Amino acid sequence: MLLELLKIRRTYRNVNRIRTIVNVLIKHGFGQLVEQMNLHRFLPFRKRLKVLSAPSVLEKSIAERLRKAFAELGPSFIKLAQILSSRPDLITQTFADEFKKLQDEVPPFPYEEVAKIIRDDLGHSPEDIFEYFEKEPIAAASIAQVHVAGLEDEVNVIVKIQRPAIKETIETDINIMSTIARLMLKYIPETEFFNPIGIVDEFARTIRKELDFIEESKNISRFRRSFQDNPDIVIPRTYPRLISEKIIVMERIEGVRIDDIEGITKLGLDRAELAQKGIKAYFKMMLEDGFFHADPHPGNIFVMPEGSIGLVDFGIVGWLSPEIMESIAGALVALVKKDFDELIEQYINLGLLTEEVDIEAFKREFKADIIDFLVPLYDMSLSEINIVEYLDALTHLAIKHRLKIPSDLLLVNKTMLVLDSIGRLLDPDFNFVSSVEPFASKLIQRKYSPKRLAQKIQKQSSDMVDFLITTPKQVRQLLRKTIRDDLHLNMRVDGFERLLKDIDKSTNRLSFSIVIASVIMGSSILTLSGMGGKILGMPLFGIIGFSMAFFLGVWLLVSILRSGRL
Repeated sequence: MLLELLKIRRTYRNVNRIRTIVNVLIKHGFGQLVEQMNLHRFLPFRKRLKVLSAPSVLEKSIAERLRKAFAELGPSFIKLAQILSSRPDLITQTFADEFKKLQDEVPPFPYEEVAKIIRDDLGHSPEDIFEYFEKEPIAAASIAQVHVAGLEDEVNVIVKIQRPAIKETIETDINIMSTIARLMLKYIPETEFFNPIGIVDEFARTIRKELDFIEESKNISRFRRSFQDNPDIVIPRTYPRLISEKIIVMERIEGVRIDDIEGITKLGLDRAELAQKGIKAYFKMMLEDGFFHADPHPGNIFVMPEGSIGLVDFGIVGWLSPEIMESIAGALVALVKKDFDELIEQYINLGLLTEEVDIEAFKREFKADIIDFLVPLYDMSLSEINIVEYLDALTHLAIKHRLKIPSDLLLVNKTMLVLDSIGRLLDPDFNFVSSVEPFASKLIQRKYSPKRLAQKIQKQSSDMVDFLITTPKQVRQLLRKTIRDDLHLNMRVDGFERLLKDIDKSTNRLSFSIVIASVIMGSSILTLSGMGGKILGMPLFGIIGFSMAFFLGVWLLVSILRSGRL
């Protein structure tokens, strides 16, 4: 209870921000949503009657209007939309496609702020730390901006600096988003399908990791160790004495963007060879290390003059546990053998099914869909299979059957789609499936290796021993509760709370209507009796009563119209 009170206090301390969010939502045609969630109470009274206005924006789709609203609301909401663009399983493909159009459109913050952050975090001014420091940033995004600088011995570096107070701003918005998510579930129960609280939780988890530059520097160190013996991949060096939660200084990668075909051609490099180098590096991360760079857009991948590939921006990374990697291997084996029952078992092992899904019905219906989808692929050559369409179709199947896909698996999906696009850009004959085959084979061999089997047997034995030890104790506790008549059964009837809310609303409206009718009757009696002074020949009390009844009636009518239920 105390925690909830603290959350409410934090929320109401930021009433101005809530009011801004409400105004932007109304501006983009979400007035009814604002009213349903009871957020219109944050608006001045004169503006509340405008909530139902039908602006021209309503001619646009809901997804487009929401994208524009997020863009106007600033960094937190822009970042939320960017993260959600890779989660069609949570928000449907329509919204995901629309959110992909949303890019960072944030102006840079001034050098004076940059210098202050460096002094506060590193203890010295930029002039004392760097040989030179370019005051104009080369890039500015929603969370940070990047400057070019130089260290001793003519080492060129980039300095990534967080925006002033961005952490506080994002935490404020996360609290407000959490409040809005709870209100959506309370007042609009059908939004439970989109899991608004889960969306906010995932956003909070992702953005907080990205805000911690110390964690990003650790990610860079992991990748440097992984590729230290690979001359084809360059990971920038970091400088531990110049790293804090808000600042990270790393070696500058001197090269051309991976999508700069003209620049690569001028370097005289083999584009097909570059595509293979890049794809092998990512498959090593995903299918061997279980730790991968999860933001591989062209702006984060550079081609070096000597033909190696440099990676930057390690704020977003994905992790794959050995169990997930083994399930991926099992799914690959099942695909090759056309064993669709085993393929479905691997989906279950991955924990994709929610509690509401009937497993037997799922097996039956999903098998029919997966057969219809996969069987035609067996008649195609590897070069004919379009991995983008393949993964997109699998995502649609997951949405259809209400599977809960772990965020790291979706990061794998997103990463593969981007890599396939870059590979085809570099080499029109690039084939994603044939490139993954050697790594998949190695993963399958590792799954069935004696060492891995011994580890599994040891773990299963340990679990069995724990089960044998704890079960008798749990059975005794159950018997004691049964004997003391202290055994309780919790049941939940879906939709019952919503029914009570609807009855409560209807009762309130009925009571309100009776009050209005009483006012009209009382005013009529006063008018007929002629009591009180007169205005324009009509009793003053009668005019006051009829006016009150009129405004109360309009208020009730507007409330009913806002609810969308006449």
